[in-house]
Amino acid sequence: MVTTSEIKVGSAFMYENNPLMVQRMLGQKSGRGGMVTKLRVKNIVTGQTQDLGLDAGEKFDEVDLDEKTMKLSYIEGDTYVFMDQETYEQLEMTKEDLGDNAGYLSPDDDIDISITFYEGKPVGVKLPVNVTRTITYCEPGVKGNTSGKTFKPATVDTGIEVNVPLFCNEGERIVIDTRDGSFVERAKD
Repeated sequence: MVTTSEIKVGSAFMYENNPLMVQRMLGQKSGRGGMVTKLRVKNIVTGQTQDLGLDAGEKFDEVDLDEKTMKLSYIEGDTYVFMDQETYEQLEMTKEDLGDNAGYLSPDDDIDISITFYEGKPVGVKLPVNVTRTITYCEPGVKGNTSGKTFKPATVDTGIEVNVPLFCNEGERIVIDTRDGSFVERAKD
């Protein structure tokens, strides 16, 4: 059994007799009825996604998933091809299968990615908590306009948009948290 507080991105659980996998944490909201955790989940069998609100303290059955560690070999259109480093077996997944995780992956990275299987079928990936990306476009910061925590949108090399502090510029490498897509720090490499 897994409780609402233990659920995170990549977790799989049974909800109303459907196996669901968490693709994104949308936040928490507390009110008169207690804490509600909002999630974007994908039905493992049908592939449909939906937003779901779960009350704190609810318990769910865990779904048995198998995992295999692979590396992203290349991207062809909307197809991501992964390779097992031991058997050299290749596995194809679509951008839709990867969900929001597709925006953090690049074949140039040398990171291990954990592919999740349900009944022999690939259903998702687990990425490292932090990935490093390069900013390809952002507006220049205005000098003196730095009171408080001010952010601006920046596009990174994989095409996703991330809010970064005003001091970040094009060409800089930044660290992004894959759980919520937030800026962590400038890369130290």
